[in-house]
Amino acid sequence: MDSPGESASSSSSSGERRRTCTTGCGRPMSVCLCHTLPTNPLPTATKIVILHHPHERRHKLATVPLLPKCLQNCEIIVGRKLKYGKSELLDSLHDQHCENPNLPLGRALYLFPGPNALPLVEANRVYSSFDDVSKDDLVLIVFDGTWKHAKEMVLASIPFLSKFAVQVCLDFDAGIKGGTIFDSELILRKEPFGGCVSTMEAVARCLRVLEPNNGVDIESRVIEVLRAMVSFQACFLKPRTEND
Repeated sequence: MDSPGESASSSSSSGERRRTCTTGCGRPMSVCLCHTLPTNPLPTATKIVILHHPHERRHKLATVPLLPKCLQNCEIIVGRKLKYGKSELLDSLHDQHCENPNLPLGRALYLFPGPNALPLVEANRVYSSFDDVSKDDLVLIVFDGTWKHAKEMVLASIPFLSKFAVQVCLDFDAGIKGGTIFDSELILRKEPFGGCVSTMEAVARCLRVLEPNNGVDIESRVIEVLRAMVSFQACFLKPRTEND
């Protein structure tokens, strides 16, 4: 009989049934992460909106489903583009800037590397210099998908986002080959170039910068969950040889 928080699902070819955590992380019990999750999702001044590509919903290494279990102010939108009507929060920002085009940009930041992206630290400094600024007003928008899908999602969303949001980036280097799980304890999949990280790690790194009082602690708690997830995954992989 299943213990609390477990259920039998996903029949295997041998007729055995795989137990899944149903009240916590939602992962198979063999790789359950509930012991690393915060007892209650952590409060943040920053509001987080994630556009989650539909294909990622089926990917066993997707980190986005864990983020609302770690963070209170985290909204997930499943789709391929952001547009009016997808999020009440983003719609309100769009309307404010349409009604008052002179409002300074900077309350909403969308994370994606590129030549026009402002380093996150610099964008945060600019935002903090606004008169009567409140960190409770800051919104971070993140795109979750493969590198190819993420680029498509950003391009499709720019007509909407450009009305009220600023593009920002973490440090990256397109000239350096991307890492794999064998190169870093926090990488789950092959990355396109150096500095690219999973959505979960990207959100954690951003909150370290954006959260005024306890960003370091929030980052640490989120990274702890990711580290456990990567550790489980590494157990199922064979180490690379020098010829790989």
